[in-house]
Amino acid sequence: MHAIRARAAGGPEVLEHVELPDPEPGPGQLLVRVAAAGVNFIDTYRRSGTYAMPYPHVVGVEGAGVVEAVGPDVEGFATGDRVAWNEARGSYAELVLVPADNAVAVPAGLDLTTAAALPLQGMTAHYLVTSTFEVGPGHDVLLHAGAGGVGLLVTQLATARGGRVVTTVSTPQKAELSRAAGAVHTLDYTRMADVTTELPAAVRELTGGAGVHVVYDGVGRTTFDGSLASLRPRGTLVLFGAASGPVPAFDPQRLNAGGSLFLTRPTLAHYTLTREELEWRSSEVMEAAAAGRLDVRVGATYPLADAAEAHRALEGRATTGKVLLVP
Repeated sequence: MHAIRARAAGGPEVLEHVELPDPEPGPGQLLVRVAAAGVNFIDTYRRSGTYAMPYPHVVGVEGAGVVEAVGPDVEGFATGDRVAWNEARGSYAELVLVPADNAVAVPAGLDLTTAAALPLQGMTAHYLVTSTFEVGPGHDVLLHAGAGGVGLLVTQLATARGGRVVTTVSTPQKAELSRAAGAVHTLDYTRMADVTTELPAAVRELTGGAGVHVVYDGVGRTTFDGSLASLRPRGTLVLFGAASGPVPAFDPQRLNAGGSLFLTRPTLAHYTLTREELEWRSSEVMEAAAAGRLDVRVGATYPLADAAEAHRALEGRATTGKVLLVP
């Protein structure tokens, strides 16, 4: 099979297109032919060495495809089933071994390319607005990277629950996409000389001086201070990513000074701890997409061999929506 392997820690140039033996499923595993693999920031963290990984390793964790073989001790799946997954190491490949516990069925009416765009970003958006901070009518929301894959989905889900979503974007085109997803206001942070002070001022102007109930921040280092300052008393900062780098250590007393604020750093694994929770989240987002209630934007698809270019585009903030690799 063809696959994309990171030969060492480094930039996109360490990704190499290689041929490897076809894998065989072991106990609890599905052998899946990949229709599309998701490109995510976690892939870049593992490629670069930000997250510790053995090298070389086949990159990728997310995708969708068709089951080719079923390993021992697997129940509920059969050859020919259409499945998607959010955690199967080595997904940048023509074939991947997917733990059956991580696989979910793709509903009828949803194509595999769209399904591949949903496991990580779709379920992340779902847990953010339903569980980490339960958005409801009257809640003011600040969301960074509003035209990104998670951003567009969070905007739609939060708006459907009655929230008023303000997003940050970097271009007029991204602002248009964000508004189309339901954002009531977009703020172009590239026009701000000092995001730390100008962003909170703009947010408070939009909320009658109160600030927002929740900030969803997947950017990290460059937005953290402005995010904290945009919250109303007892507001919640949900730091779910670090696209600009990790947040430096800070004094928790700042949460007190800001108004008894809440800070959490969630991850999808802790919001899919049981099979029931995994199936609940995945079925809600996939069925909504299949029914047309959730618009899933695939912003770019690349051939598998062009994985390095996909990483450059993602890290360079040149993408909108979901980025996919197609074997």
